[in-house]
Amino acid sequence: MGILGKITERFGSKGPAAGIQSGATLDENAVLEALRAVQDPDLHRDIVSLGFVRNVKIKSGEVSFEVNLTTPACPVKEKLKTQCEEVVMALPGVTGVKVTMTASTRGSLPINTGSPVSAALGQVKNIIAVASGKGGVGKSTTAVNLAWALAKSGSKVGLLDADIYGPSIPLMTHLREGATASENLVAPPVVDGVKIMSVGMFNQGGKATIMRGPMAAAVIKQFLTQVAWGALDYLVIDYPPGTGDIQLTISQTAPVTGAVIVTTPQEVALIDVRKAISMFETLKVPVLGVVETMSYFVCDNCDKKHFIFREGGGSRVASEHGVAWLGGIPMDPGLVKASDEGTPFVAGHPDTPAGKAFFDVAGAVAAQVSILHAENKNVLQHFSLEWKSDAAAGEWKN
Repeated sequence: MGILGKITERFGSKGPAAGIQSGATLDENAVLEALRAVQDPDLHRDIVSLGFVRNVKIKSGEVSFEVNLTTPACPVKEKLKTQCEEVVMALPGVTGVKVTMTASTRGSLPINTGSPVSAALGQVKNIIAVASGKGGVGKSTTAVNLAWALAKSGSKVGLLDADIYGPSIPLMTHLREGATASENLVAPPVVDGVKIMSVGMFNQGGKATIMRGPMAAAVIKQFLTQVAWGALDYLVIDYPPGTGDIQLTISQTAPVTGAVIVTTPQEVALIDVRKAISMFETLKVPVLGVVETMSYFVCDNCDKKHFIFREGGGSRVASEHGVAWLGGIPMDPGLVKASDEGTPFVAGHPDTPAGKAFFDVAGAVAAQVSILHAENKNVLQHFSLEWKSDAAAGEWKN
Protein backbone atom coordinates (compact mmCIF):
# COMPACT_ATOMS: atom_id res chain seq x y z
CA MET A 1 0.00 0.00 0.00
CA GLY A 2 1.39 3.42 -1.00
CA ILE A 3 1.40 6.54 1.15
CA LEU A 4 -1.87 7.79 -0.39
CA GLY A 5 -3.50 4.47 0.45
CA LYS A 6 -2.28 4.76 4.04
CA ILE A 7 -3.64 8.29 4.26
CA THR A 8 -7.04 7.13 3.01
CA GLU A 9 -7.00 4.17 5.38
CA ARG A 10 -6.23 6.42 8.34
CA PHE A 11 -8.43 9.42 7.58
CA GLY A 12 -11.01 8.14 5.12
CA SER A 13 -11.64 9.32 1.57
CA LYS A 14 -11.21 12.98 2.53
CA GLY A 15 -7.61 12.36 3.57
CA PRO A 16 -5.92 14.31 6.40
CA ALA A 17 -8.50 17.07 6.01
CA ALA A 18 -10.92 14.76 7.77
CA GLY A 19 -8.85 15.23 10.91
CA ILE A 20 -9.72 18.94 10.95
CA GLN A 21 -13.31 19.93 11.41
CA SER A 22 -14.75 22.55 9.10
CA GLY A 23 -13.60 25.99 10.18
CA ALA A 24 -11.02 24.60 12.61
CA THR A 25 -7.66 26.33 12.83
CA LEU A 26 -4.59 24.70 11.34
CA ASP A 27 -2.39 23.92 14.34
CA GLU A 28 0.41 21.66 15.55
CA ASN A 29 -1.96 18.87 16.58
CA ALA A 30 -3.43 18.73 13.08
CA VAL A 31 0.05 18.49 11.56
CA LEU A 32 1.10 15.74 13.96
CA GLU A 33 -2.09 13.80 13.32
CA ALA A 34 -1.45 13.92 9.58
CA LEU A 35 2.16 12.78 10.05
CA ARG A 36 0.98 9.65 11.86
CA ALA A 37 0.29 8.28 8.38
CA VAL A 38 4.05 8.18 7.74
CA GLN A 39 5.69 5.00 9.02
CA ASP A 40 9.33 4.05 9.47
CA PRO A 41 9.54 0.86 7.36
CA ASP A 42 12.18 -0.70 9.61
CA LEU A 43 10.72 0.12 13.02
CA HIS A 44 7.11 -0.42 11.83
CA ARG A 45 5.73 2.54 13.74
CA ASP A 46 4.65 6.01 12.73
CA ILE A 47 7.20 8.80 13.00
CA VAL A 48 5.14 10.74 15.55
CA SER A 49 4.90 7.94 18.11
CA LEU A 50 8.61 7.28 17.55
CA GLY A 51 9.35 10.86 18.58
CA PHE A 52 10.96 11.79 15.27
CA VAL A 53 8.91 14.96 14.65
CA ARG A 54 10.22 18.12 16.30
CA ASN A 55 9.86 21.90 16.20
CA VAL A 56 6.57 22.19 14.33
CA LYS A 57 6.00 25.79 13.27
CA ILE A 58 3.08 27.30 11.36
CA LYS A 59 3.05 30.80 9.90
CA SER A 60 0.55 32.09 7.35
CA GLY A 61 -0.08 28.61 5.99
CA GLU A 62 3.62 27.75 5.79
CA VAL A 63 4.40 24.64 7.85
CA SER A 64 7.94 23.72 8.87
CA PHE A 65 9.20 20.93 11.09
CA GLU A 66 12.17 18.67 11.73
CA VAL A 67 12.28 14.90 11.33
CA ASN A 68 15.06 13.52 13.52
CA LEU A 69 15.98 10.00 12.37
CA THR A 70 17.94 7.34 14.24
CA THR A 71 20.95 7.47 11.91
CA PRO A 72 22.36 9.76 9.20
CA ALA A 73 22.73 6.61 7.07
CA CYS A 74 18.97 5.98 6.97
CA PRO A 75 18.36 4.32 3.58
CA VAL A 76 14.81 5.71 3.24
CA LYS A 77 15.49 9.29 4.31
CA GLU A 78 14.38 10.92 1.06
CA LYS A 79 11.32 8.70 0.81
CA LEU A 80 10.21 9.68 4.32
CA LYS A 81 10.77 13.36 3.52
CA THR A 82 8.58 13.12 0.43
CA GLN A 83 5.82 11.35 2.35
CA CYS A 84 5.91 14.01 5.08
CA GLU A 85 5.56 16.76 2.49
CA GLU A 86 2.63 15.00 0.83
CA VAL A 87 0.53 14.37 3.94
CA VAL A 88 1.01 17.86 5.38
CA MET A 89 0.45 19.60 2.05
CA ALA A 90 -2.91 17.81 1.86
CA LEU A 91 -4.15 19.64 4.98
CA PRO A 92 -6.59 22.52 4.36
CA GLY A 93 -4.97 25.90 4.72
CA VAL A 94 -1.42 24.70 4.06
CA THR A 95 0.35 26.72 1.36
CA GLY A 96 3.85 25.32 1.75
CA VAL A 97 5.84 22.68 3.62
CA LYS A 98 9.49 22.71 4.68
CA VAL A 99 10.87 19.48 6.12
CA THR A 100 14.35 19.47 7.66
CA MET A 101 15.84 15.98 7.92
CA THR A 102 18.28 15.49 10.81
CA ALA A 103 19.60 12.49 12.69
CA SER A 104 20.73 11.57 16.18
CA THR A 105 22.32 8.13 16.20
CA ARG A 106 20.91 6.07 19.03
CA GLY A 107 23.27 4.01 21.15
CA SER A 108 22.67 0.33 21.74
CA LEU A 109 22.71 -1.01 25.25
CA PRO A 110 25.75 -2.99 26.49
CA ILE A 111 24.05 -6.37 26.76
CA ASN A 112 26.90 -8.76 26.00
CA THR A 113 29.71 -7.99 28.42
CA GLY A 114 29.87 -8.40 32.17
CA SER A 115 32.71 -5.90 32.46
CA PRO A 116 32.22 -2.15 32.92
CA VAL A 117 32.69 -0.09 29.77
CA SER A 118 36.09 1.62 29.67
CA ALA A 119 36.35 5.40 29.66
CA ALA A 120 37.89 5.16 26.19
CA LEU A 121 34.63 3.73 24.85
CA GLY A 122 32.33 5.83 27.00
CA GLN A 123 31.21 8.07 24.12
CA VAL A 124 31.03 5.35 21.48
CA LYS A 125 27.36 4.72 20.72
CA ASN A 126 27.65 1.54 18.66
CA ILE A 127 30.39 -1.03 18.06
CA ILE A 128 30.05 -3.00 14.83
CA ALA A 129 32.02 -6.22 14.41
CA VAL A 130 32.88 -7.14 10.82
CA ALA A 131 33.77 -10.81 10.87
CA SER A 132 34.08 -13.94 8.78
CA GLY A 133 34.70 -17.58 9.45
CA LYS A 134 37.69 -17.68 7.13
CA GLY A 135 40.16 -15.32 5.48
CA GLY A 136 40.17 -14.13 1.90
CA VAL A 137 36.48 -13.31 1.60
CA GLY A 138 36.79 -9.51 1.50
CA LYS A 139 36.22 -8.86 5.19
CA SER A 140 38.72 -5.99 5.52
CA THR A 141 37.53 -4.46 2.24
CA THR A 142 33.99 -4.56 3.59
CA ALA A 143 35.03 -3.07 6.95
CA VAL A 144 36.87 -0.15 5.31
CA ASN A 145 34.10 0.68 2.86
CA LEU A 146 31.41 0.27 5.52
CA ALA A 147 33.26 2.76 7.74
CA TRP A 148 33.72 5.23 4.87
CA ALA A 149 30.12 4.91 3.68
CA LEU A 150 28.82 5.58 7.19
CA ALA A 151 31.16 8.57 7.52
CA LYS A 152 30.06 9.98 4.16
CA SER A 153 26.46 9.79 5.36
CA GLY A 154 27.34 12.19 8.18
CA SER A 155 28.12 9.75 10.99
CA LYS A 156 31.13 9.99 13.31
CA VAL A 157 33.10 6.81 12.68
CA GLY A 158 36.15 4.96 13.98
CA LEU A 159 37.86 1.91 12.45
CA LEU A 160 39.81 -0.59 14.55
CA ASP A 161 41.99 -3.18 12.82
CA ALA A 162 41.83 -6.19 15.15
CA ASP A 163 43.56 -8.51 12.70
CA ILE A 164 46.85 -8.55 14.61
CA TYR A 165 48.61 -11.10 12.40
CA GLY A 166 47.48 -9.64 9.08
CA PRO A 167 46.78 -5.92 9.52
CA SER A 168 45.76 -4.50 6.15
CA ILE A 169 43.86 -1.36 7.16
CA PRO A 170 46.92 0.96 7.01
CA LEU A 171 47.52 0.00 3.37
CA MET A 172 43.86 0.16 2.37
CA THR A 173 43.41 3.64 3.88
CA HIS A 174 46.80 5.11 2.93
CA LEU A 175 47.53 5.63 6.62
CA ARG A 176 50.89 7.34 6.99
CA GLU A 177 50.86 9.16 10.31
CA GLY A 178 51.19 7.39 13.62
CA ALA A 179 49.30 7.65 16.87
CA THR A 180 50.13 10.31 19.47
CA ALA A 181 49.86 10.31 23.25
CA SER A 182 47.08 12.39 24.80
CA GLU A 183 46.34 12.49 28.57
CA ASN A 184 47.13 8.85 29.33
CA LEU A 185 45.35 7.77 26.15
CA VAL A 186 46.59 7.27 22.61
CA ALA A 187 45.08 9.64 20.04
CA PRO A 188 44.33 7.74 16.82
CA PRO A 189 45.21 9.27 13.45
CA VAL A 190 42.32 10.48 11.31
CA VAL A 191 41.85 9.81 7.59
CA ASP A 192 38.93 11.48 5.79
CA GLY A 193 37.28 12.04 9.15
CA VAL A 194 37.59 8.37 10.21
CA LYS A 195 39.64 7.60 13.33
CA ILE A 196 41.88 4.57 12.76
CA MET A 197 43.94 2.27 14.95
CA SER A 198 45.96 -0.74 13.79
CA VAL A 199 48.97 -2.70 14.98
CA GLY A 200 50.28 -2.17 11.46
CA MET A 201 51.02 1.44 12.42
CA PHE A 202 53.66 0.23 14.86
CA ASN A 203 55.14 -2.52 12.71
CA GLN A 204 56.94 -0.89 9.83
CA GLY A 205 59.05 -2.67 7.24
CA GLY A 206 56.74 -5.60 6.57
CA LYS A 207 57.96 -7.71 9.49
CA ALA A 208 55.72 -10.50 10.73
CA THR A 209 53.82 -10.00 13.97
CA ILE A 210 54.95 -12.98 16.04
CA MET A 211 53.15 -13.37 19.35
CA ARG A 212 51.07 -15.91 21.21
CA GLY A 213 47.32 -15.61 21.52
CA PRO A 214 47.24 -14.07 25.02
CA MET A 215 49.68 -11.34 23.98
CA ALA A 216 47.68 -10.57 20.83
CA ALA A 217 44.54 -10.39 22.94
CA ALA A 218 46.29 -7.99 25.33
CA VAL A 219 47.14 -5.66 22.42
CA ILE A 220 43.49 -5.60 21.35
CA LYS A 221 42.41 -4.88 24.91
CA GLN A 222 44.76 -1.88 24.93
CA PHE A 223 43.22 -0.62 21.69
CA LEU A 224 39.79 -0.80 23.31
CA THR A 225 40.70 0.73 26.67
CA GLN A 226 43.64 3.07 26.03
CA VAL A 227 42.75 4.81 22.77
CA ALA A 228 40.97 8.17 22.80
CA TRP A 229 38.11 7.21 20.49
CA GLY A 230 36.01 10.13 21.67
CA ALA A 231 32.42 10.64 20.54
CA LEU A 232 31.55 8.16 17.78
CA ASP A 233 28.29 7.01 16.28
CA TYR A 234 29.93 3.80 15.06
CA LEU A 235 33.20 2.04 15.84
CA VAL A 236 33.75 -0.55 13.11
CA ILE A 237 36.06 -3.40 14.14
CA ASP A 238 37.75 -5.50 11.47
CA TYR A 239 37.95 -8.91 13.17
CA PRO A 240 40.58 -11.52 12.33
CA PRO A 241 39.22 -14.66 10.66
CA GLY A 242 38.20 -17.57 12.86
CA THR A 243 36.86 -17.94 16.38
CA GLY A 244 39.84 -17.47 18.69
CA ASP A 245 41.35 -15.41 21.51
CA ILE A 246 40.92 -12.00 19.92
CA GLN A 247 37.23 -12.51 19.21
CA LEU A 248 36.67 -13.57 22.82
CA THR A 249 38.68 -10.66 24.21
CA ILE A 250 36.70 -8.07 22.26
CA SER A 251 33.39 -9.51 23.44
CA GLN A 252 34.59 -9.53 27.05
CA THR A 253 36.02 -6.01 26.90
CA ALA A 254 33.62 -4.01 24.75
CA PRO A 255 29.81 -3.85 24.47
CA VAL A 256 29.61 -5.01 20.85
CA THR A 257 26.32 -3.84 19.35
CA GLY A 258 26.19 -6.47 16.65
CA ALA A 259 28.14 -8.39 14.04
CA VAL A 260 28.20 -8.16 10.26
CA ILE A 261 29.18 -11.51 8.75
CA VAL A 262 31.07 -11.44 5.45
CA THR A 263 31.14 -14.38 3.05
CA THR A 264 31.56 -15.35 -0.57
CA PRO A 265 28.81 -17.37 -2.29
CA GLN A 266 30.44 -20.81 -2.40
CA GLU A 267 29.82 -23.57 0.14
CA VAL A 268 33.46 -23.78 1.23
CA ALA A 269 33.06 -20.26 2.70
CA LEU A 270 29.54 -20.80 4.02
CA ILE A 271 30.70 -23.70 6.21
CA ASP A 272 32.83 -21.31 8.27
CA VAL A 273 30.22 -18.55 8.17
CA ARG A 274 27.85 -20.83 10.05
CA LYS A 275 30.55 -21.32 12.70
CA ALA A 276 31.04 -17.56 13.01
CA ILE A 277 27.31 -17.01 13.49
CA SER A 278 27.28 -19.75 16.12
CA MET A 279 30.18 -18.08 17.94
CA PHE A 280 28.42 -14.72 18.15
CA GLU A 281 25.23 -16.40 19.35
CA THR A 282 27.25 -18.09 22.11
CA LEU A 283 28.85 -14.75 23.05
CA LYS A 284 25.38 -13.11 23.07
CA VAL A 285 26.37 -10.69 20.31
CA PRO A 286 23.44 -10.05 17.94
CA VAL A 287 24.14 -10.84 14.29
CA LEU A 288 23.06 -7.81 12.26
CA GLY A 289 23.17 -9.74 9.00
CA VAL A 290 25.20 -11.24 6.19
CA VAL A 291 27.10 -9.48 3.39
CA GLU A 292 28.17 -11.40 0.32
CA THR A 293 31.26 -10.25 -1.58
CA MET A 294 32.26 -11.38 -5.09
CA SER A 295 28.56 -11.94 -5.74
CA TYR A 296 28.80 -11.65 -9.50
CA PHE A 297 30.78 -10.13 -12.36
CA VAL A 298 29.28 -8.03 -15.16
CA CYS A 299 30.87 -8.62 -18.55
CA ASP A 300 32.01 -5.44 -20.35
CA ASN A 301 30.83 -6.73 -23.72
CA CYS A 302 27.47 -8.32 -22.96
CA ASP A 303 26.45 -6.56 -19.69
CA LYS A 304 25.40 -9.96 -18.39
CA LYS A 305 25.85 -11.02 -14.76
CA HIS A 306 28.16 -14.00 -14.33
CA PHE A 307 27.97 -15.80 -10.98
CA ILE A 308 31.54 -17.09 -10.89
CA PHE A 309 31.40 -18.46 -7.34
CA ARG A 310 27.81 -19.77 -7.56
CA GLU A 311 24.70 -17.77 -6.77
CA GLY A 312 22.74 -16.95 -3.62
CA GLY A 313 24.95 -18.49 -0.95
CA GLY A 314 24.96 -15.44 1.30
CA SER A 315 21.22 -14.85 1.23
CA ARG A 316 20.61 -18.55 1.78
CA VAL A 317 22.75 -18.78 4.92
CA ALA A 318 21.13 -15.58 6.25
CA SER A 319 17.71 -17.15 5.78
CA GLU A 320 18.84 -20.39 7.45
CA HIS A 321 19.85 -18.51 10.60
CA GLY A 322 17.00 -16.00 10.62
CA VAL A 323 19.24 -12.95 10.23
CA ALA A 324 19.06 -10.06 7.79
CA TRP A 325 20.39 -10.23 4.26
CA LEU A 326 22.39 -7.00 4.03
CA GLY A 327 23.30 -7.25 0.36
CA GLY A 328 25.79 -8.47 -2.21
CA ILE A 329 28.87 -6.69 -3.56
CA PRO A 330 29.70 -7.32 -7.23
CA MET A 331 33.25 -7.95 -8.41
CA ASP A 332 35.02 -4.89 -9.83
CA PRO A 333 38.69 -4.68 -10.90
CA GLY A 334 38.67 -1.09 -9.68
CA LEU A 335 37.93 -2.30 -6.17
CA VAL A 336 41.21 -4.22 -6.05
CA LYS A 337 43.12 -1.26 -7.49
CA ALA A 338 41.59 1.18 -5.00
CA SER A 339 42.46 -1.05 -2.03
CA ASP A 340 46.05 -1.46 -3.18
CA GLU A 341 46.42 2.29 -3.66
CA GLY A 342 44.93 3.13 -0.27
CA THR A 343 41.72 4.75 -1.45
CA PRO A 344 38.48 3.33 -0.03
CA PHE A 345 36.37 2.41 -3.04
CA VAL A 346 33.27 4.34 -1.97
CA ALA A 347 35.35 7.52 -1.73
CA GLY A 348 36.45 7.47 -5.36
CA HIS A 349 33.74 5.41 -7.06
CA PRO A 350 30.44 6.05 -5.25
CA ASP A 351 28.28 5.77 -8.38
CA THR A 352 29.55 2.41 -9.65
CA PRO A 353 27.49 -0.76 -9.01
CA ALA A 354 29.95 -1.87 -6.31
CA GLY A 355 30.07 1.61 -4.77
CA LYS A 356 26.28 1.83 -4.61
CA ALA A 357 26.17 -1.69 -3.14
CA PHE A 358 28.50 -0.67 -0.30
CA PHE A 359 26.31 2.36 0.47
CA ASP A 360 23.24 0.10 0.44
CA VAL A 361 24.96 -2.27 2.86
CA ALA A 362 25.89 0.64 5.14
CA GLY A 363 22.27 1.79 5.15
CA ALA A 364 21.08 -1.73 5.92
CA VAL A 365 23.57 -2.08 8.79
CA ALA A 366 22.51 1.28 10.25
CA ALA A 367 18.86 0.21 9.96
CA GLN A 368 19.53 -3.06 11.77
CA VAL A 369 21.30 -1.19 14.57
CA SER A 370 18.28 1.12 14.93
CA ILE A 371 15.92 -1.86 15.00
CA LEU A 372 18.05 -3.55 17.65
CA HIS A 373 18.12 -0.43 19.79
CA ALA A 374 14.34 -0.03 19.51
CA GLU A 375 13.82 -3.66 20.52
CA ASN A 376 16.13 -3.31 23.54
CA LYS A 377 14.34 -0.12 24.56
CA ASN A 378 10.97 -1.85 24.34
CA VAL A 379 12.25 -4.74 26.47
CA LEU A 380 13.46 -2.36 29.18
CA GLN A 381 10.24 -0.35 29.09
CA HIS A 382 8.23 -3.57 29.48
CA PHE A 383 10.52 -4.63 32.33
CA SER A 384 10.08 -1.24 34.02
CA LEU A 385 6.29 -1.36 33.71
CA GLU A 386 6.15 -4.87 35.17
CA TRP A 387 8.48 -3.90 38.01
CA LYS A 388 6.37 -0.84 38.90
CA SER A 389 3.18 -2.89 38.73
CA ASP A 390 4.57 -5.65 40.92
CA ALA A 391 6.11 -3.18 43.36
CA ALA A 392 2.76 -1.44 43.75
CA ALA A 393 1.21 -4.79 44.54
CA GLY A 394 3.90 -5.43 47.13
CA GLU A 395 5.35 -8.46 45.36
CA TRP A 396 8.12 -9.36 42.92
CA LYS A 397 7.65 -11.73 40.01
CA ASN A 398 10.51 -13.47 38.21
